[in-house]
Amino acid sequence: MPFLAQILQRPDVWRGDALAAAPLPGLASGFAELDAELPGHGWPRNGLAEILVEQNGLGELTLLLPMLARLSAEELAWVIFVAPPHLLHAPALEAGGVALSRLLIVGSPGRDAAWACERALETEGVGTVVAWLPEIRPVQLRRLQMAAEQRHTLLCAFRPSTAAQQASPAPLRLALAGDHDHLRVRILKRRGQPLERPVSLAIPRPCPAPRRNPPDHALACPALSPLAARSARQTA
Repeated sequence: MPFLAQILQRPDVWRGDALAAAPLPGLASGFAELDAELPGHGWPRNGLAEILVEQNGLGELTLLLPMLARLSAEELAWVIFVAPPHLLHAPALEAGGVALSRLLIVGSPGRDAAWACERALETEGVGTVVAWLPEIRPVQLRRLQMAAEQRHTLLCAFRPSTAAQQASPAPLRLALAGDHDHLRVRILKRRGQPLERPVSLAIPRPCPAPRRNPPDHALACPALSPLAARSARQTA
């Protein structure tokens, strides 16, 4: 029994009826109610986190803003968006605390999106990759999960809610639904016991920050081709 107790204290061993002990503290989400239900009390610092949405534009990106702000502004890590379905509003991102000078946007829809994610995960200094992957195949998802773990980088993948019926290698899966000015978050999968009740989060709607004459490219947040994005990273 003492030997078993020692094994159960290891950070890579967890009981099925309890939250796993993360080897590193998680990245605070900015929502205490959500952090309390996540291993490491926040977003994992590496691996794949799937975020399933009923439709784009219900506040899903706002859910990530506090974490993205910390990585880009405090830790000065690169944040890379891959294949966003709509033009991102740079003033709103800036108002949410995201350092636009540490933000890259890669326009790689369809099959190229998974390839762009892998290249982004291989890049030094990247804190997180946020990607929209509605058409990704299971084998590609497994490759991205392995790449994110090996590179110790968080990959947040937005996928449609219908993907909940499919198996996934992601250790963390969330399903989002809009509820007026709140966001209902169902934790479909985590390293720990299932959570039956959804977590309701009040989502702030950031107002655009006053202009401080930032560089034109930071305000516009233009979509970059994979080749252009790679050149920009090498130059930076």
